[in-house]
Amino acid sequence: MPSIASYDFGDFVETAVFLKDQAVFAVADGTVRFPAGGDRTVEAHAGGLLTARLDRYAPRLLTGGEDGRVLAIAADGAVEELASIGRKWIDAVAGGPKNTVGFASGKTAYVRLGAGELKEIRHERTVEDIAFAPKGVRAATAHYDGASMFFPATGAAPAALEWKGAHLGVDFSPDGRFLVTTMQENALHGWRIEDGKHMRMTGYPSKVKDWSWSAKGKFLATSGAPAAILWPFSGKDGPMGKAPLELGTRGDTMVTAVACHPAEDMMAIGYGDGMVLAVRFADAKEALLRRGGASPVRTLAWDAKGERLAFGSEGGEAGIIDIAG
Repeated sequence: MPSIASYDFGDFVETAVFLKDQAVFAVADGTVRFPAGGDRTVEAHAGGLLTARLDRYAPRLLTGGEDGRVLAIAADGAVEELASIGRKWIDAVAGGPKNTVGFASGKTAYVRLGAGELKEIRHERTVEDIAFAPKGVRAATAHYDGASMFFPATGAAPAALEWKGAHLGVDFSPDGRFLVTTMQENALHGWRIEDGKHMRMTGYPSKVKDWSWSAKGKFLATSGAPAAILWPFSGKDGPMGKAPLELGTRGDTMVTAVACHPAEDMMAIGYGDGMVLAVRFADAKEALLRRGGASPVRTLAWDAKGERLAFGSEGGEAGIIDIAG
């Protein structure tokens, strides 16, 4: 078994990330924890933390809370307030190119451009999530009855991508060719951006709450089943007409968290009973990383080298797994 440094934060661990080789945990009580080397605690959000996400373009953690503030937290614990919109809950945050940051509250998506200018993009429905395309400054939101895409700097109205139902999460594929959403029903939905062609990804026994793109963008790994479900995105049609891979199948519990390795075709899988496995794509070979715990695994994150894995659970258990032991 690999070695594990274990922690208990006493509340729901929303997100685990690595910032410059430092494991960082965002907790629902409004704190951000730096446990290795002395458990430094950043009091980030009064009233509670609602969302946290690694900025893909900078070594920082973006957070939003019940206090209407959007923060950027650096590896040394330094806190920068990026926006404050009064007594409104921040429901989603995302980092974009050129120091751009997006967030959502109610029916409005906000985009803070690199120079600090704040753009407001109003929607007819509540904005559930926001994401940025990997190149350029196009953004997308998820909401009821579909998704929308827009260019924040222009101020033009969003272009709608329609599909009936409640869409809760949104992301672009790493090559920028597809847009995918998680739904309230047990499904994903996708659009090929060049022509708007639909992609239905169904068959889940429960709602998809976590996803992760593989190192080269060939697969989108998801939770929501007794196995990790990996949809193929390497061809021009994405997953249309193709069967997904199923890895780490267990008959007695559900997959609740997934994280693809940063360089290799393998992934970490977290389960409802707290177990964590590493599984290789090519032959489905499994390695046990954690036997189990008191609550479902909520979040998983690899360090940049793919040698350590951070995890956090719904009950507050967390840890750092050293794969090399």
